[in-house]
Amino acid sequence: MENDKNNDLGTTPKKVLVLFAHPSLRRSEVNAPLFKVAKQAEGVTAVDLYAEYPTLHIDIDREQKRLLANDIVIFQFPLYWYSTPSILKEWQDLVLEYGFAYGSQGTALRGKTFMCAISAGGKEEFYKADGYNHFKIRELLHPLEQMSNLVGMRYMAPFSLFGSRTALEDGKVASHTEGYRQLLSALVSDTLDLDVVAKREKVTAANLSTMMKGATS
Repeated sequence: MENDKNNDLGTTPKKVLVLFAHPSLRRSEVNAPLFKVAKQAEGVTAVDLYAEYPTLHIDIDREQKRLLANDIVIFQFPLYWYSTPSILKEWQDLVLEYGFAYGSQGTALRGKTFMCAISAGGKEEFYKADGYNHFKIRELLHPLEQMSNLVGMRYMAPFSLFGSRTALEDGKVASHTEGYRQLLSALVSDTLDLDVVAKREKVTAANLSTMMKGATS
């Protein structure tokens, strides 16, 4: 139904690839429901990297084909020691090869869009210069932003949930999961204003509506 509406408006639905990494999914209170939403979303290919590659032997050809087949790539993960779970680093090291993703002939990803969907255990106020973690959340993700820049992808502010350790008891999971569903739908339908999102510090379920095309800030 969503895609039919897009076609009536003369727009082409985008294809979204969600690469999900959580080394202990059975213990997840936030990312498990988010990934369930991604698997159910129309126009989205959702891949559980730890389930697909339990020995970390990543199929480079398969992953490169997935990248070529999609317009938007999302890394979904819990923030571990200010970085990604290890399989996402392995994925980057192996899949983003010279001659494919970068280098004079490595132009396969140019023009695509890249975004992170992260959960952070600390409170939101911890992520600032004078906070417990000393850096804003987007600053901590600078290595991924530079990876995106190097391969010619357009980097978006991260879709973020803070206080994930107590998110369930605090009643945050349902609204964040619904926000993720809306985000994925907007990416597929091309109704998210990427110019706005690219400039923001972070995207949350609460501020997502202000980043839609035609929204007034």
